[in-house]
Amino acid sequence: MKALLLAATLSLDPHAAERFASLALACVHKEYPNKIAHVLQSDKDAQPPRVLTPAFYGCYDWHSSVHGHWLLARLARLSPDAPFAAKARAALEKSITAENIAAEVVYLNGAGRASFERPYGLAWLLQLAGELREANDPLYATIKPLEDAAVERLRTWLPKLSHPVRSGEHSQTAFALGLMLDSTADDAFRKLMRERAVAFYSKDRNCPLAYEPSGEDFLSPCLAEADVMRRVLAPNDFARWLTGFMPNMTLTPAIVTDPTDPKLAHLDGLNLSRAWMLDGIASGLPANDPRVVTLAAASKAHATAGLASVTGEHYEGGHWLGSFATYLVTRRGVAGPRPTSSPSAPATSGRTGRDRRPKSLRHR
Repeated sequence: MKALLLAATLSLDPHAAERFASLALACVHKEYPNKIAHVLQSDKDAQPPRVLTPAFYGCYDWHSSVHGHWLLARLARLSPDAPFAAKARAALEKSITAENIAAEVVYLNGAGRASFERPYGLAWLLQLAGELREANDPLYATIKPLEDAAVERLRTWLPKLSHPVRSGEHSQTAFALGLMLDSTADDAFRKLMRERAVAFYSKDRNCPLAYEPSGEDFLSPCLAEADVMRRVLAPNDFARWLTGFMPNMTLTPAIVTDPTDPKLAHLDGLNLSRAWMLDGIASGLPANDPRVVTLAAASKAHATAGLASVTGEHYEGGHWLGSFATYLVTRRGVAGPRPTSSPSAPATSGRTGRDRRPKSLRHR
């Protein structure tokens, strides 16, 4: 029953895939307008985006460029014979070259950039690398040095993060952990993330869902936390945890009052991310859990509202929505078998549930 409910909510039709791919193709090599989060150490750092980060300089900002490339890799993998697939491949090959990736590694490791795109942009980078790896794409070998640099940055940071960041924007910890758990092939890094998720969230209760959203959120703090916990807890354990954490599941889609305002338009993305998180939470529950019906209905309502906003009409506010729509309709975040045992102690004990998913983490 659960599988039928969720399958009825989401689908990728050829017209939608074409539209989403067109949005990414129009921006991955569009340099301006551009919003740089950039610490200047000297005059030499005052360079145009295509020089600073030659692989990911388009789509308004670095992280949007990364997940724009992920969109192209994802859709080209799922629809290899579609009219857009050749253009998507050409765009990926133009960006992901050995020279460009070497420059990206230098930039990431530069002085004053310890927090660059941490964790949001780096999590999407791992998604892009994971998509290429799972597709056995030759470009994976090219991007791997940047993936390795990102993992090392995150591996150093996570043990020092004393409290999770519970915002509804880029700094949120739970969302990044979810993306990275689904994409990494590094078992030690996955173990660290599972331990940190348990340490951060296992004792949380009564999430204030009624306080959401803040006016510029594109992620739900409550739903993202539940969505990452279903990745590390066995279904029965997750069901018990969810009862204490989110006793109330009443949610209605957010309304954007001005889609030309790039911050207010975040709420369009919130509807999309809520939809996939509700879907993900339902997928982590036992099949007979009565909450699955409620979650599926809420996911469908949010998906309907969110997908209607993916028009490409307003660049600064909507350049990134195609990636969120693609993540939703391809159900990238809903993986295969869930853990059959759960971590029984916080991270300091070193005890974690066994992740039984294959290393390839196939999501098709």
